[in-house]
Amino acid sequence: MANFNTLNYRTAASSVSIKGEHNSIREYITSYRVVVMIITFLCILAVDFRIFPRRYAKTETYGTSLMDLGVGSFVLANALVSRQARNITSVNWKTAIVSISPLITLGFLRLVTTTGVDYQVHFSEYGVHWNFFFTLAAVSILTSFVNVPPRYSGIFGLLVLVVYQFCLIHGLNAYLLSNERGMDIISQNKEGIHSIFGYWGMYLVGVQLGNYLIFGSHSSGLRSTRWVQMRVWILSIVFWLLTVFLDKHVERISRRTCNLPYVTSVLADNLQLLSILMLGDLIPGSKTSVLEEALNRNLLATFLLANILTGLVNLSVDTLSASSITALSILLVYAYILSTVIGTADYFGVKLKFW
Repeated sequence: MANFNTLNYRTAASSVSIKGEHNSIREYITSYRVVVMIITFLCILAVDFRIFPRRYAKTETYGTSLMDLGVGSFVLANALVSRQARNITSVNWKTAIVSISPLITLGFLRLVTTTGVDYQVHFSEYGVHWNFFFTLAAVSILTSFVNVPPRYSGIFGLLVLVVYQFCLIHGLNAYLLSNERGMDIISQNKEGIHSIFGYWGMYLVGVQLGNYLIFGSHSSGLRSTRWVQMRVWILSIVFWLLTVFLDKHVERISRRTCNLPYVTSVLADNLQLLSILMLGDLIPGSKTSVLEEALNRNLLATFLLANILTGLVNLSVDTLSASSITALSILLVYAYILSTVIGTADYFGVKLKFW
């Protein structure tokens, strides 16, 4: 499985790097994925302290904030370099089931631990029992079973998103954003289960973008950095314009339902970030550090460890009453421990893989 995982770029790098350029496309993608992860693991703990500006916290229904981008960015960052984007033949259904079992296990472990220690969970985010790991597993299995060629995955993903958005504006959004829940498992986890279609559509679009920008064929057989830079900037502008239009005339952006405007906003934000990183060509020298490589090769492991450390901090410290100095000190130690563990694991060749 390569849907939601750290990916070793050593093999793929040869197909996307150009000799003589300051930085290969691989290095920019690496930096982009690591930046997304660093922002994510810092925010998931920082938000529990009073020093974290509330305007950056997740919105309840409609609107945008920094933390609203986290889940979508994680999905997109993995889609861009997935097996599907590299046009690698999909695995059979038995292998796919086995490959997602660790994600399902992590989902149940999170459910059991948060319930067992009475950890504060916002049910409005995914539901009573659902969590992000279940969403990753669901999108992964859908992508494995519905085998769409990368050059058509964006069109298919857009079709999924449009149909899902049609259902949202015709009553589904009112149901998902209401506080009413039935006793059945679907109603108990309505946000997490229905938003799968939004994340799946986003993932499929990301697959085609990755294939088109990074791994696809070109006249020379390679993607030059300048070629990619221009198209990333253009696509970013297009998605921003589309987001403004959809937010104004279709439905406001909602991470909770993962609607079409949310998907286009995630695409616009992430492509803009990637395009800014690509301006690094103006500065000579390599931009990829050893720690970046380590985090990039263990992206999901980093996210998992960050969640564990965040839970431990919340169980041992009253974060809401912590002073600014205390909060900053905890965040620095947290980041240091996370970087050290992942860096050490990478040094010894330990990688958390799910395929």
